[in-house]
Amino acid sequence: MDAFYASVEQRDNPELQGKPIAVGGGGNRGVLTTASYEARKYGVRSAMPGFKAKQLCPELIFVPVRFDAYREASQQIRNIFKNYTDLIEPLSFDEAYLDVTQNKINEPIATVVANKIRSEIKETTQLTCSAGISYCKFIAKIASDINKPDGICIIKPHQAERFLEELPVRKFYGVGKVTAAKMEGMGIHTGADLKRLSKVEMTKQFGKPGAFYYDIVRGIDNRPVVTSRERKSLAVERTLEKDLSTIEEITPVLNHVLDKFYERLEKNKSFGRTITLKLKTHDFKILTRSKSRDEPIKDKNAIKAIAFHLLTENMDSFEKIRLIGLTSSNFKINEKSKDDSSQMKLF
Repeated sequence: MDAFYASVEQRDNPELQGKPIAVGGGGNRGVLTTASYEARKYGVRSAMPGFKAKQLCPELIFVPVRFDAYREASQQIRNIFKNYTDLIEPLSFDEAYLDVTQNKINEPIATVVANKIRSEIKETTQLTCSAGISYCKFIAKIASDINKPDGICIIKPHQAERFLEELPVRKFYGVGKVTAAKMEGMGIHTGADLKRLSKVEMTKQFGKPGAFYYDIVRGIDNRPVVTSRERKSLAVERTLEKDLSTIEEITPVLNHVLDKFYERLEKNKSFGRTITLKLKTHDFKILTRSKSRDEPIKDKNAIKAIAFHLLTENMDSFEKIRLIGLTSSNFKINEKSKDDSSQMKLF
């Protein structure tokens, strides 16, 4: 989807259409969830502090986050996907892989399927989306960003080699900022540069991901579309309006986070065997402390006891904090879905 949260806000409030808006980030410590394309022209982007976004774009309008509205629109979109295929792998509210090799409208050309889906989404939700179409997940993902907003990009098998060789390494999905900087420091700026390294050299320089980089720069990605994912963690965190330093100041905030956290655990029926307390200090250092048990921790009082034990045990580790959060992880393993990994048409 194109600037999904911002687009939902502009759709639901016509006065915001055509204006630079940011979802979230309005408080003193706020961080943007996303920004409209009108705001992005000024360099405003997601995960940017609100004050910095306002400096870049003085006319920026901050809009509070409405997850219920985004969830509703996301469900509408996924229902449209199901009209065409059951092989859907959601990545988030606003993004998914679809395998349309065999589809419900018996259309052999993936581009036709993609355009039908895009048209139906626009008609049903009044929102636009972009599609990347190719024979594997890696290239389809990259292609989906190329002609945004409201665009489409097709990379056919015979086009993949040249496409990847010309692509800057910073645009490779799965290559983060730190790795990209390391590559550029080695004189590796494009896929063609990366391709000159052997698999042994890749692994030596980048560890286990090196073997993945070796394959993807050659257009090799046999990962299937996975229709169900095992949840690895569930977290709730809160950025504080002001730095806190004493147990008396932190206690009510942690209790509030705990209430939201337990509400999400119950709603998702996801109780892990490990509880982690996350603290971000006033100088932006991250502290994480965990406690595990043999069985899933389902009792709220037990979770509370662990959270406050971890907090009090580590009060000497910081002067002041600006963020506090809780995470549940180490869930029981569920059966993973299995899909055929033969050649696919994906977007």
